[in-house]
Amino acid sequence: MQIAIDYTPAIAQTAGIGRYARELVAALARIDSINGYTLFSAQDVAPGSDVIHDLPMGANVRLRITPIGERRLTQLWQRAHIPLRIEWLAGAAQIFHALDFTLPPTRMRRVVTIHDLAFVTHPECAVPSLVAYLTQAVRRAVLAADAIITVSEHTRTTLLRWLPGVPPERVTAIPLGVGARFAPVTDPARLRAVSERFGLADAFILSVGTLEPRKNYPALIRAFAQARRMAGGPQQLVIAGRHGWLAEDIHASITAHGVSAWVRIIDNVADGDLPALYSLAGVVAQLSHTEGFGLPTLEAMRCGVPVIISDGGALPEVAGDAALVVAPADPAAIAHALVQVLNAPSLREELTRRGSARAAQFTWEATAARTLRVYESLAPLTARRVWHIQRGH
Repeated sequence: MQIAIDYTPAIAQTAGIGRYARELVAALARIDSINGYTLFSAQDVAPGSDVIHDLPMGANVRLRITPIGERRLTQLWQRAHIPLRIEWLAGAAQIFHALDFTLPPTRMRRVVTIHDLAFVTHPECAVPSLVAYLTQAVRRAVLAADAIITVSEHTRTTLLRWLPGVPPERVTAIPLGVGARFAPVTDPARLRAVSERFGLADAFILSVGTLEPRKNYPALIRAFAQARRMAGGPQQLVIAGRHGWLAEDIHASITAHGVSAWVRIIDNVADGDLPALYSLAGVVAQLSHTEGFGLPTLEAMRCGVPVIISDGGALPEVAGDAALVVAPADPAAIAHALVQVLNAPSLREELTRRGSARAAQFTWEATAARTLRVYESLAPLTARRVWHIQRGH
């Protein structure tokens, strides 16, 4: 069986969907030595990019780059509706898997991954033109797909509620994994280097994610301003994420609450620095209005850091009983939780223990194996006998 995968997000995006694409394909290459994989990308690998180290290796995996540009292809396919079939760019295959919400024209069996539906549940968190585009493009992809993968049960339920005509058996929730690179960092030299590079204080609050309204940073900033005035309160808030859209309120909140000297915004943190950054934090807070999954929560848990989450979207589903849960619109409760976690050794120890056990349940090999089963469900009966799935996933 030949499977074509849109690998463009792996090359064009660093975190989030980009990490999903890189880790999923690498795990597929590790566990499946029988089926062939064509990795199509509309964007070339930039010289010196860290992505080059994550390219999967294997006799059954090939990379096919047609450097048209991700944006140009999106305009052709999703806005101009030009019937340029992906086969003409990626070559022939039996199955095509789009990893980032939308599908191109194709005669192959189609799989699409839907990461969240924030544009449906929280349209105020994006510009109206993006909401309108995603509403049309994602609906079109879901209705055209032979199989739909969501990254959480929450997103699956939301999708079926949004588009009730979609057969439920066509939609499979497959949780993401967390890579082995995320582990507690204990090397003093490595920790000191990261701390000095980013100007970090002791036991800071860390939040990881793009600067955009859905992440609810203004509430976290207000809570931090309250917490730092309490006994044992944090002295620094670090936000690690690229600037996204509608981020003006985030910067305005920092100024309004008088915490400019104690808030650090770090753009473009390298993947290699993230484990040390997590390990240095006193607590990680992911307080989004909604999340389709919530990778930073698992990454922090793998690094041995206690986590506070909101009850938004899939975050409680991912964290289980291994995090403190607060309402995203209650800064006073958030501030209390921050101070509590920083100053209660027994609570920190318990959250760390539970978090480590919880994160261990999520592996990219398991994600890949369940994704292979989706491919298998679309394979012709005569080809199913050649499928190989590593047992135990």
